[in-house]
Amino acid sequence: MGLYIHIPFCIKKCAYCDFNSYAETESIPLYVDSLKREISFYAGMNRSVTSIYIGGGTPTVLSEGDLASIIEAIYGAFNISPSAEFTVEANPETLSRRKLAVLRDAGVNRLSLGLQAFQDELLKMIGRIHTAKGFEEKFFMAREEGFDNINVDLIFGLPRQSVDDFRYSLEKLADLSPEHVSCYGLTVEEGTEFYKLQKEGLLPMPPEDEERMMYRMAREILGERGYLHYEISNFARPGRECRHNLVYWTYGEYLGLGAGAHSFMDGVRFYNAYGIRDYAGRIKSRGRSVEGEEPLLPEEQQAEFMILGLRLIKGVSKAEFYKRFRKDLDMVYGRVLEVLKEKELIAEDGEYVRLTEKGLDLANEAFVEFLPERPADRQ
Repeated sequence: MGLYIHIPFCIKKCAYCDFNSYAETESIPLYVDSLKREISFYAGMNRSVTSIYIGGGTPTVLSEGDLASIIEAIYGAFNISPSAEFTVEANPETLSRRKLAVLRDAGVNRLSLGLQAFQDELLKMIGRIHTAKGFEEKFFMAREEGFDNINVDLIFGLPRQSVDDFRYSLEKLADLSPEHVSCYGLTVEEGTEFYKLQKEGLLPMPPEDEERMMYRMAREILGERGYLHYEISNFARPGRECRHNLVYWTYGEYLGLGAGAHSFMDGVRFYNAYGIRDYAGRIKSRGRSVEGEEPLLPEEQQAEFMILGLRLIKGVSKAEFYKRFRKDLDMVYGRVLEVLKEKELIAEDGEYVRLTEKGLDLANEAFVEFLPERPADRQ
């Protein structure tokens, strides 16, 4: 299984962020203690952990001591595969040479750095606390400390971002040659600062055709620079695909720990309490913080398998679908596949069903076709 650990603290909340994160640090001692208790609750599970991902928030807001103690608790509780991929997300501004050394010595072998753009004016506008120069300094520092597997995040479709801005960010980043690049189109989510500005008519978004141009540009430039486009938003050097995220996209099992974290095991989806104090209170009283769980019907699992698998550029394996559900994919989704082929959103051969070029641009339009109608008592 994959193991996800959520750290919900940031120095400053970004204007586009709707993740479960808080720009306050007074709750860190309570949270770290609760998280280690939750980790120990799940100790001894009869599953091998093949990937670990500590995300947020900004995990590297924590001190070296807190990070080391959480990682020590993880290794003490779970059966970690010797070849496990171990990722920690980091904001460049929160990294130091000592913190990088502590992470490396604790077994972390992959970093995920949030850059987002190479223009300082854009970084300031979206609420990032680092500069482009600061990012580069920490990127090289991570290299010097022995990290040879680094992901960098970029966002396209930002307010006031031009096509040339994004081209510059892509080319500048490709020159640095990280092993992995994630390129996400901006989505304005409810509850964010950007959502409020958009409601007030104060968010100058680039036209949709320019946003699509940026996405195609990412595929073109990164492809020319030797990156494999293996998932809608992700590019990697061959062999450096994110193994943890592949657990999600191939519908594998994962355990999520921390406030608001989600898990999927034995056909059941369950999730933790969202707020820090609610999460900590549940841990204190019962050792775990599960707030709700939902056994998924077979048709719901089949739909999720298709939707997640179609995010992969190679698509969904018909053999894997049969192996998982003991059903023929064409028998289950034949009508849906015909509709999507008529719309030129998918293509298929004898082995795989995948999104077309047009489908990559209109992925959600394809995904929605697979959603089953839920019985009234499960709305």
